[in-house]
Amino acid sequence: MAVQAPLPLGLVLGEEESLPGLISVDEVAVDSNAEVAGIKQGDIVRAITACQPVMSSPTWQLLAGGIGQPKIKRFIYSVDGRPLEEVLEAVGSNRMDSQERDVWLVLETID
Repeated sequence: MAVQAPLPLGLVLGEEESLPGLISVDEVAVDSNAEVAGIKQGDIVRAITACQPVMSSPTWQLLAGGIGQPKIKRFIYSVDGRPLEEVLEAVGSNRMDSQERDVWLVLETID
C-alpha cells in the first residue's frame, strides 16, 4: 500500500531480523501522523520519498561557464537492501522540501 503523511511521522524504524535486508516499522506512536495514515507496527517499508540538493543549470548558463543554481530534487527512494542509517537519513531529508509536502511511503503488510 502507498500512504502519505506529514512530518513528524511518529514511528520507529528498525531492521527486520527474520527478513534480512528489509526495514520494518517497529513502533507507531499513538495519535501520530503515521497512525492517522494507517501505518501499523510490523509493516515493511519498501520505498519512501527523499530529497537531495542538486545544482540546476540552464544550457545557456553551462555554455557560458556558469555553475548553476542550487535546487532540491525530490524522488522515490527504494529501501530494500539499504542500511537502516541510510533509510533514516532519507526520511529526514524530506525536511528539505521547501513546499513541505507529505512524505510518501510504500509499505507491505506481512501476515
